[in-house]
Amino acid sequence: MSEVQKVVLAYSGGLDTSVIIPWLKENYGCEVIAFVADVGQGPGELDGIEEKALKSGASKCIVADLREEFLTEYVWPTLRAGAVYEGKYLLGTSMARPPIARRQMEIAHAEGAQAVAHGCTGKGNDQVRFELTFKALDPAMRIIAPWRDWSIKSRDEEIDYALAHGIPVPVTKEKNYSMDRNLWHISYEGGILEEPWNEPDEDMFLIGTSPENAPDSPVYVVVSFEQGTPVAVDGEALDPIALLEKLNELGAKHGVGRCDIVENRLVGMKSRGVYETPGGTILMTAHKELEYLCLDRDTMHYKQIIAERYAEIVYNGQWFTPLREALDAFVNTTQTNVTGDVRLKLYKGNCIVVGRRSPYSLYDPELATFGADQVYDQAWSRGFINLLGLPVSVQAALRNKQGKSLIRPYKEG
Repeated sequence: MSEVQKVVLAYSGGLDTSVIIPWLKENYGCEVIAFVADVGQGPGELDGIEEKALKSGASKCIVADLREEFLTEYVWPTLRAGAVYEGKYLLGTSMARPPIARRQMEIAHAEGAQAVAHGCTGKGNDQVRFELTFKALDPAMRIIAPWRDWSIKSRDEEIDYALAHGIPVPVTKEKNYSMDRNLWHISYEGGILEEPWNEPDEDMFLIGTSPENAPDSPVYVVVSFEQGTPVAVDGEALDPIALLEKLNELGAKHGVGRCDIVENRLVGMKSRGVYETPGGTILMTAHKELEYLCLDRDTMHYKQIIAERYAEIVYNGQWFTPLREALDAFVNTTQTNVTGDVRLKLYKGNCIVVGRRSPYSLYDPELATFGADQVYDQAWSRGFINLLGLPVSVQAALRNKQGKSLIRPYKEG
């Protein structure tokens, strides 16, 4: 332990990292530099965080604004890939860890630190996301994970430790949720949510209105994309942060984006998480719809396979890997013509697509019409079906010859 004179801690000001600062000093006798990543935690969330870190024993607190980097280098690629973990989770926490860990490692090098530390538990996914990023950037850097080393066994014990050391913490034993917030989403775990049968308390939610209390009239919004990247809302070009903030406000007001899932953690256990992703839900829905319009069938179907694998990579913390880079190359090719507008109706928790248009649309009214047309001769389908059905026809002939017909006896009445 004496080999570590200086450590850079990924610091949030929450319960875990608040008690880690004095614990590191007590057990390693080292200088602790607190690093705070601003990934859009919300209004007032970072107020006074530098003072709090210093009062907890940090020698320095470095705050870095990573919001635009987070969106453009991590969120937008994941959006373009269409990656959703287990069909529900929009990967808000998963995407935020690589940029945080990367900047943390950069600070560690600049400050001459011998170690980096995080406050992730030994049961969760975030420990993997942080540490795989560390290893991808500097495998020689020492990693300290107090949750795997100390004698504290529960959040209640953490609270007791914090109170004993005079450290104010933003939770109580009565309202003991673990929350993580950024521009893309907010997640809730722990407390009463550890029982999958329990409905979340309404006062737990920090972002959105419940669908029951959402406005009785819908709102319409148009999202515009250029090559798969969102660029405008209702015809107004916006920078990434402003765009997502506007959609978050709209979606939250109308109860859009709540998700309750029992997911499969990377470490092997199931966990129950509740998420609010209002703007992200709007963007994912709109982007997918534009792909329906602009991608050919084979590309779209294969991209769906890629999207599932991409989601696993992000969830598992494998951002800085050759496979993710290779998949991005495929995704980028598919997005060349994913340009256009999608119109959505937001109403009481629902995000409903009602219109889509693109200069690269593959939808041809003359082909799709049920009326007379000059492009498609319906007689062509006879030969197509005969060829497509040839294998099953040959199989049926063999079954019938063997007396294994699939036709069952039929009696009227």
